[in-house]
Amino acid sequence: MRAFLTLLARNRLALWGGVVLAGVVLLALITPLLPLAEPDVTDTANRFKAPFSEGALLGTDHLGRDLLSRLLWGTRLSLAVGFAAAMIAATLGAAIGIIAGFYGGRVDNVIMRGVDMLMAFPYILLALAIVAALGPGLLNALIAVAAVNVPFFARNIRGVTVSIAHKEFVDAARLAGMSNARIILFEILPNVLPVIVIAMSTTIGWMILETAGLSFLGLGSQPPQADLGSMLGEARAALITNPHTSIVSGAMILVIVMCINLLGDGVRDALDPRLRSGALSRPVPATAVSREDVPAAKGEALLDVQVLQTQFHVKDRVYRAVGGVDLTVEPGQCLGIIGESGSGKSVTALSVMGLVASPPGVITGGAVRYKGDDLIGAPYEVLRSLRGDRVAYVFQDPLATLHPLYTVGDQLIEAVRVHHRVARAEARARAIELLTSVRIPNAQSRVDSYPHELSGGMRQRVGIAMALANDPEIIIADEPTTALDVTVQAQILSLLDDLRRDRGLAIIFITHDFGVVAQLCDRVAVMYAGRIVEEGPTEAILTSPAHPYTARLMACVPELGQGRRRLEAIAGLPPAVDRLPAGCAFAERCVKAREACRASEIALAGTGARAVRCIDPDVPLAAETVA
Repeated sequence: MRAFLTLLARNRLALWGGVVLAGVVLLALITPLLPLAEPDVTDTANRFKAPFSEGALLGTDHLGRDLLSRLLWGTRLSLAVGFAAAMIAATLGAAIGIIAGFYGGRVDNVIMRGVDMLMAFPYILLALAIVAALGPGLLNALIAVAAVNVPFFARNIRGVTVSIAHKEFVDAARLAGMSNARIILFEILPNVLPVIVIAMSTTIGWMILETAGLSFLGLGSQPPQADLGSMLGEARAALITNPHTSIVSGAMILVIVMCINLLGDGVRDALDPRLRSGALSRPVPATAVSREDVPAAKGEALLDVQVLQTQFHVKDRVYRAVGGVDLTVEPGQCLGIIGESGSGKSVTALSVMGLVASPPGVITGGAVRYKGDDLIGAPYEVLRSLRGDRVAYVFQDPLATLHPLYTVGDQLIEAVRVHHRVARAEARARAIELLTSVRIPNAQSRVDSYPHELSGGMRQRVGIAMALANDPEIIIADEPTTALDVTVQAQILSLLDDLRRDRGLAIIFITHDFGVVAQLCDRVAVMYAGRIVEEGPTEAILTSPAHPYTARLMACVPELGQGRRRLEAIAGLPPAVDRLPAGCAFAERCVKAREACRASEIALAGTGARAVRCIDPDVPLAAETVA
C-alpha cells in the first residue's frame, strides 16, 4: 500500500485531484453537521439573491432556497449515487466477464453476444429507455446508469480472464482438486481485481455525469429533493438573467468529474505493473544528463567513449548499469563487446546516442565523442540528425524493430527521406538498391512485402539495410544474430564483414558468442557488472585470456572436434548493480579471489594494446604486448 501511495503521489495532477476530491467528499460527509439553512424551504420574497448576500453566501434560487445548502446536500446525493452505480456496475460486470472468460465455449458465446447487443444501443438512449420503463426517480436513474455500464466492465474483465484462465497456476489448482468456484474466487479474482479497480476509478466520474444528465432531464431526482443535475435543470430558465444559479451546480460537477478523472489516471498508472518502473511520465527524446565533470578529449578517433556512466533511478534505489566504460573505434574497425546478460552491453550501446529511456535512465558521467564532439548533453536536434544517418543501430529482434502495418519498402523510404530531401521515387529506388545490397532475392517485389511475410533472416537483413540507408560511418549491432539459425547467422556475419570492408564502416558488435567475435571482430572488450574487465586484440584474448572471468566464459563454450571434455560453469550470479561491492565485482565467483580483491576498486591497467581489470591476471600483460 505504501508503494502504491508513493507512486500515486509522484503524479502531481493525480495528487491534486485526490486532495480536492477528498475535500469535496469530506464536505459532503459533514453536511448534516454544518449550520446550514434547510435546503427545501422556499422563500419567494428572497428569490434570486446574488452571491455573498446577507444570510446566503452563494445566493438563492428561483424559489428563494439557499444555494449553498442545496449545493452541499445535492453533492452528497450525487456522490452517493455515482459511487453506488459504479459499485453495482463493477460487481455485475466483473462477475459476467469472469464467468464468460473462465468457462469459454458456448457459455462465453451466449453471454458475450448478449453484451454485444446491449453495447449496440447508444448508452444514453438505453438509460432513457430503462428509466421510462421503471418510472422517474433517483433510484431508477441509479439502476439505469449501472445497467448501461455493466457491458463495459464485462468486456474488459472477460478479456483479462481469458488470458489468465489457461495459465499454469490455474491448471495446477485444477489438478489439486479445487472446484471451479474456488478457482474463480481464489485464483482468478485476485488477478483481475487491479483491473476492476482501474476501470472503476476511470468511470465513476462518467457515472456521476450520466446521473446528473438524467436528473437534468427530470428523470432522476424529483422535487423538492436536490442533486447536482436537478439543480442545473431548474436553473436553466434563469441562465441569462441570473447565471449564478447555474454556475454553482455546474462548477461543482466540473470539479468532481475532473478530480475523479485525474485521480483515476493516477490510480491506473500506479496499479499497472508495466508502468511501475518508478516513473509515471513519458520518456524524454534523449537520455537525461546529470554529470559534474567532462573528461578532456584524448584524440580524434571516430568514436571515443570515455568513462561513461549510466544509472537507473527507480524510487529510492540507484542501479549503476554502466560504471565507467572506455571504448574507442576507428573507421573500418569492428569492436566486439561480450559478457553475460545484465553486464551493461546494451545500455552502453544505447547511451552512445542518448537512447536510454529517461526516466528512469540518467547519464551521470563521462563523454561520448564523435569526431571530437561530445554527444552527451547535446541538443536533441543534433542527436536526431545523427541517429540513423551517421550512427545507425541494428537490434536483436527485427520483428519488434519493423512496424507491422507498413511495408519494408515504406520503412526504408522513410529512413532515407527523414534525413535527405529526395523524391519518393528516388527513395524507392534507393530502398530496392539497399535490399539488393543485403542479398535479398527479388528485391523489386520484396520491397512491397510486410514484415510478417518475410523470414527471420530476411527481416534481419531488412534491419541491416535500414541501418545502411544513409551510408553511416558507425553501425552499432546489438546481438543481431541471436535468434537466427547457424546458417542464416553465418550469412549475416559475412554480409556485415563485407560491408565493413567495402564501405569502411566502424562496427560495434554486441554478442554472447565467442565464435561470432572470432569471425568478425578486430578487437574485443569483455564486460562484467557494468565495467570493462578485459580489452585487447581478438586473437590475443581468445588464445590467452588474462582475466579469470574471460577464461571462465570461454571454458563454458563447447568445441566441436576437440573430443570429450567437461563443460565448465561459472558458479553464482552476477552482483546486483544497485549493491555493487567495493572491490572486484567478480571476486565472489572467482577461484583466485583473495582479500585484496575485495578491499578497494581495481583499475583497468595494461601494456600496449591489452588491458585487464585484475590484480592477478592469468597472463602477464608485459608478455602479451601488441603494438
